[in-house]
Amino acid sequence: MPKISAHFQNRQPSAIRLASIRFAAREDDTEAINVAIGNVSLPLHPAMQRRLRQLGREFFADGVVKYTATVGAPDTRAAFLHILASSGLATEGLQVLVTDGGSQAMELMITGLCGPAGSAEQPLLVIDAAYTNYRALVERVGRRAVSIARRLNDDGSFSLPDPESIVATIREHRPGALVVIPYDNPTGQFYSQEALVRLARICVDHDLWMVSDEAYRELFFTGGQASSVWALDERQVPGIQGRRVSIETASKVWNGCGLRIGALITDHAELHARALAEYTANLSANAIGQALFAALGEESAEDLHAWYRRQRAYYSGMMRAFCDEIREQLPGIVVSRPDASLYSVVDVRNLVGADFDAREFVLWCASEAAVELDGGRPTTLLVAPMAGFYAPEEAARGRTQMRIAYVETPRQMARVPRLFAELLREYLRK
Repeated sequence: MPKISAHFQNRQPSAIRLASIRFAAREDDTEAINVAIGNVSLPLHPAMQRRLRQLGREFFADGVVKYTATVGAPDTRAAFLHILASSGLATEGLQVLVTDGGSQAMELMITGLCGPAGSAEQPLLVIDAAYTNYRALVERVGRRAVSIARRLNDDGSFSLPDPESIVATIREHRPGALVVIPYDNPTGQFYSQEALVRLARICVDHDLWMVSDEAYRELFFTGGQASSVWALDERQVPGIQGRRVSIETASKVWNGCGLRIGALITDHAELHARALAEYTANLSANAIGQALFAALGEESAEDLHAWYRRQRAYYSGMMRAFCDEIREQLPGIVVSRPDASLYSVVDVRNLVGADFDAREFVLWCASEAAVELDGGRPTTLLVAPMAGFYAPEEAARGRTQMRIAYVETPRQMARVPRLFAELLREYLRK
């Protein structure tokens, strides 16, 4: 038989899909509450819902769905800039390339800003724990990632490494770009604008691209102003102009995960032109998804801010309730503070023995475990093991950690702390 590539032979499912793939093989009637992946279960923004109902009548009424321009439909590109402007960010000179989801924008960024493996490589620099798909995409396109590590403290805070450690890593590995997720996935950490300024100065000093993954922009729960790479300017960080990139998506703030619409935005004209040339191999992003997302460009800034407030209120109450309840269910558990995005990391290091492996616990929950809560249907919990969010040499940091996504309904999320606790106790008894 013909052989598949070594890359495919070594490929394992992403940590965020691992549990659901294993659960799908079960043949019993167990229910699963899936908080392993940020698959938002809320309705689209009302403007996008209205546009959805108009499909086939006012949009694509003739039944023809053609490719858009590779760069994206004009009204879709304008919608991305309109959303930036609603957060008080300057958009003059920004170039937008619409992509099939934020994931495709990530892959283009890695391909364009980081060199291939070899003597002259420029790896991607990430901050561990880092969104697992950055490493998967780095491997897919034959690049390499290096990292600087955070530590989860007992109080639930993640501590960023000091600037000297970051600079030492840069000098050792000579990366091409630094990725920052200001509303962090997986940790829930929020990077203030002041923190972004400090990192931007390092990027300028060491000639790196600064890439900001802003999938969750405006989803922060600390008060104050949203932070963004597009709030940086030459006064704060001389030399920052022309080295900025952001990753955008319809998935999280707008509840459009399945639309698979994202964007690569930059203030560097040649980078935009080269990324566009590379993306012509994909022809264009999803035309129907673009048409839906473009509806946001017709909403006022006031309407968009009202939407941001409703989203923050919805998540913040659920997050507080979860953190309080899981600490009550499992005294001594460490839970990261959900200051932003849709996630918390739970660490059971104070509750388990040295041989505990969160990945094995996750697979056990997915493949055979079940709990009957209050006499109801047998239920299990799908979560993401955190080892996959760290560099291989740092994977031990995630051995006792798991990521929880706040994506189920409030009723289902209210069941998660007790369900997690009972499953963990049963697993430890085994």
